[in-house]
Amino acid sequence: MKKIGFIGCGNMGRAIIRGIIQGGVFEPDEIIVSDSAKEAVQSLKQCFKVTEAPDNQTLAAQAEIILLAVKPQIYQTVIEQIRETVTEDQMIITIAAGWTIKRLEHAFDRPVKIIRCMPNTPALIGAGVTSVCANDLVTRNDFTKILTILESFGLAKVIPENLFDAASALSGCSPACIFMLIEAMADAAVYSGIPRQEAYDMAAQTLVGSARMVLETNKHPADLKDMVCTPGGSTIEAVRVLEEKGFRSAMFQAMLACAEKSGNL
Repeated sequence: MKKIGFIGCGNMGRAIIRGIIQGGVFEPDEIIVSDSAKEAVQSLKQCFKVTEAPDNQTLAAQAEIILLAVKPQIYQTVIEQIRETVTEDQMIITIAAGWTIKRLEHAFDRPVKIIRCMPNTPALIGAGVTSVCANDLVTRNDFTKILTILESFGLAKVIPENLFDAASALSGCSPACIFMLIEAMADAAVYSGIPRQEAYDMAAQTLVGSARMVLETNKHPADLKDMVCTPGGSTIEAVRVLEEKGFRSAMFQAMLACAEKSGNL
């Protein structure tokens, strides 16, 4: 019996496998994978020395934990392939938007331990944020195991499922907004004469350093902003323009719109 099986070997599945191996959560010979894209499976086998299952049903029969890392639109097909094989002792981890615990329970049509997760793309470099919740069949010991897996590639936060759409906006979709911010900052720097690569490096590192200040100083973001703003200086002028252009409101509304869209998937 393998410890964990991955149905789907795309970017997110690969990131999680990398995290759990590098973090010592599981050994490569405890991991089994399955994907219709055989080149993706071969790449994982070569890189991480994991075991390949011939099909999803075989994987489901051999793994204590099954992680569904496929696109949301093929979840129903995959579940139909494995639901008669899955037992009440196994755990199902899902990472698909729009698939609530209730929807998953209905799809399996039998008592199954289900853990719903929502990792974000920085998990690809081991710096992710993952929201997680579970149904009532998941025990405390089960949940502790799952948190260990999720924390191997970043921060894991236990979030009530009714707040998952808001959490998806906050950490799941917001990296796109952050990338836009970095791009805009760099474009302005290029306009002023700074070479593009240097502009990207400086803008990205500025966001990394600023984020670390929030996490490590425990100061309110507004206090940290005020520390930079000299009275009558250039920084407060930048803040004035952002407020004039509706920066704060635009981000606020973007997060609300994202959460609403997530809830309608």
